[in-house]
Amino acid sequence: MNEKVTREYPRFVVPGFVPFDPVELIKRTERIVCSGNQRKYTNFYATGVYGGIATGYTVGCCFRCIFCWVGLGREYPEKHGKFYSPEGAFHQLSWVGEKYATAKLRISGAEPTLGKEHLLGLLGLVEESMFKLFILETNGVYFGIDENYVKQVSKFKKVHVRVSLKAGTPEDFTRKTGAKPEAFEIPFNAIRNLIRYDVRFHVAAMSADPRIMSPTERVALLKKLHDVDSALVKGLEEEIVDPYETTLLRLGKAGCQLKWPLKQVYRSAAG
Repeated sequence: MNEKVTREYPRFVVPGFVPFDPVELIKRTERIVCSGNQRKYTNFYATGVYGGIATGYTVGCCFRCIFCWVGLGREYPEKHGKFYSPEGAFHQLSWVGEKYATAKLRISGAEPTLGKEHLLGLLGLVEESMFKLFILETNGVYFGIDENYVKQVSKFKKVHVRVSLKAGTPEDFTRKTGAKPEAFEIPFNAIRNLIRYDVRFHVAAMSADPRIMSPTERVALLKKLHDVDSALVKGLEEEIVDPYETTLLRLGKAGCQLKWPLKQVYRSAAG
């Protein structure tokens, strides 16, 4: 086994798991997926979301969400991906963007904010390019613990951040992500930091799926968002779980058996 990965490195949420510290997991995972200003990716491709966008697919995360769709590079970052410099990643994204005639780029999969030096270098290249928009998807942990990181990102005007919230209460947060309940507040702090530095963003949550989020938990999440900024509720992107192979694997490991197809979807928080 890679010396940077020990037996205790969190893989899956399973019955009886011991909650982990996601901040500590950021540090451990960065030692695997980052090297200087290089970051691991598994693929670069175009997808139809956001009206068509060129995407870099990263390796490594500090959550273990049971409904996550990304590849197994999340659990086994030492086994997946290839290192790219900011210039190398930008070259790949540019090639895909030009091939599919899109002016939008993004980093997705796992947690794109890992590797601060890499991301800031990549954003600098995007800022000077012909591309019009860069979507940065995040679980909010890094931006919640490092205000200066958000301040640095705020310099790039082409960036739009999508913050993905996982739960409405600390207990549900731990059950669904594997992280300690004390970390529940960190992504909300990230939202406050984004507001403070006037970074364009919106919030998403797996809150339209009653199999994943109960009505009571959903109300708690909406209230939490409202207390931060009432506009966040109206702009909330509410998601449902899709039956990707990796999603079904993680749900099964956690002891969750969902019925398909979904029979009920909550009304949008936007009304």
